[in-house]
Amino acid sequence: MDSKLPDVDPGREFFDPVLAERLATIPLSARGPMLGTVSGRHQSPHRGSSVEFAQYRRYQPGDDLRRLDWRAYGRSDRFYVKEFEADTNLRLVFVVDASGSMGFGQKLHVARQIVAMLAYLAIGQGDAVGLVAAGESAGRFIPPRRIAGQVTVLFNELQSITADGPTTIETTLHEMAETIRERAMVVVISDLLFQPASLRSGLEHLAFRKHDLALLHLMDPRELRPDWDRPVRLQDLESDESLLVDPDEIAAGYETAVREFIDEIETISRETAVDYHRVMLDQPIEDVLMRLLVRRRDTSP
Repeated sequence: MDSKLPDVDPGREFFDPVLAERLATIPLSARGPMLGTVSGRHQSPHRGSSVEFAQYRRYQPGDDLRRLDWRAYGRSDRFYVKEFEADTNLRLVFVVDASGSMGFGQKLHVARQIVAMLAYLAIGQGDAVGLVAAGESAGRFIPPRRIAGQVTVLFNELQSITADGPTTIETTLHEMAETIRERAMVVVISDLLFQPASLRSGLEHLAFRKHDLALLHLMDPRELRPDWDRPVRLQDLESDESLLVDPDEIAAGYETAVREFIDEIETISRETAVDYHRVMLDQPIEDVLMRLLVRRRDTSP
């Protein structure tokens, strides 16, 4: 399938077109069979005659090298890939945490960057992309579509997301499990500052529906290593509660609590077969996206 990167209006501060061009050489891949309505680059769950060889096509950068036909190369000195009837397109849905804690540092900005870049790449390779924000003031659900102008719709919605109030991640994940009827790749982007048990429940529901799950866990370095040197008042960004703390008194216990929290998130991800990525906000966004794309490409069918 020929890929054509979509046009994007200039002035989107969360989108870097130069970076997009560099990343476009690596396909965004599903880890399991997908169900789609048009020919694409992802494997279908259908078996039998539907997976029979259909035709040869000239190799293009980003094509799966496992599809190269070396006999054809030997005869023509040109690279060709095999296409199969079962190749299908991907449904990709982003769930972005829009709770108050996502307003800390650059969390919401980085979430917008990740969604914008992956959505742009997916639409460029012919996939359908949707978006929903999980928060009290969240906007509408943008169903996954591969229509002209979908990038603009998604980017407008991304721009409108604000970080406010408690998260609705658990409810949103359950709603997505019931709403998205066919297999899809669901990417959850959150700082995960809520009870891990509620995350497990939503992920298990989506996994039961056989969706391909990716979890991008955003963390500010200050959450790992607080830079307090005197007593400070901490404000809960999702409520009116505050707490006066002395860093000398809580340092050891805080470090232990953070480590246990991360361990629990990683355990839940492993037990629910989630593609887990911890994203530190001081990491270059190119490194974050490259790591995700390469790992998914290397683990795709």
